[in-house]
Amino acid sequence: MSRSTAFPSPSGQRPYTHEMVVVHRVFRRESALAPRLVRAVPDGDTTRAARIAAHLDDYVMGLHHHHSLEDELVWPLLHARGADGDLVDRMEQQHQRIDRSLTVVAEWLPVWRRDADPVAWEELALALTEHRAALLEHLDDEERLVLPLVAAHLTVAEWDMVGRRGLEELPRNKVMTAVGAILEDATPEERAYFLGKAPFLGRLLWKTVGRGQYAASCRALRGALPEGTGR
Repeated sequence: MSRSTAFPSPSGQRPYTHEMVVVHRVFRRESALAPRLVRAVPDGDTTRAARIAAHLDDYVMGLHHHHSLEDELVWPLLHARGADGDLVDRMEQQHQRIDRSLTVVAEWLPVWRRDADPVAWEELALALTEHRAALLEHLDDEERLVLPLVAAHLTVAEWDMVGRRGLEELPRNKVMTAVGAILEDATPEERAYFLGKAPFLGRLLWKTVGRGQYAASCRALRGALPEGTGR
């Protein structure tokens, strides 16, 4: 889905589903980077492999967390409200396919983390590439077909609960990373919207500490890659 140049203002009467599009950009970007990060690690460099593997652990945790909220808070409501049942079923099936792809990633990740050998390197990179294909199919369908159903069938309070629960259940030491990941590819209007939802102390921590930490982490992770993320 192409990136909007304008950021529409929420009406306050229907769920503001563009938030999900911005969050999806994180998973689009990171799933594109993942196999490249693995392939950039020299054979036998277990120190570097451990760092990339820890980053991939965070990615998998974040995606599982994101999808579990939809499974718990979105799909049941759409079913109950009489939305397109076949389409909602398709979303649930796509989640299962993504989970299966991550199972393969989970099988190879500790092997590669331990030895950084070329066989595990190639198998893990291939598993991450297959995972990305399943993920993009789902994100495209969800943004194009399902978010309009959300806007039509869920209340603002029900939709806001998804975002609120997502933040509340995130480990505290991952909050600044999550904020940075969301803001990295956001437009100025989108950044203002997301930061505007945060309390004053949260905005202050981001500007004084979190922003620099996130930038340093990105440099450390991506420094060995050519320019561009390949999204």
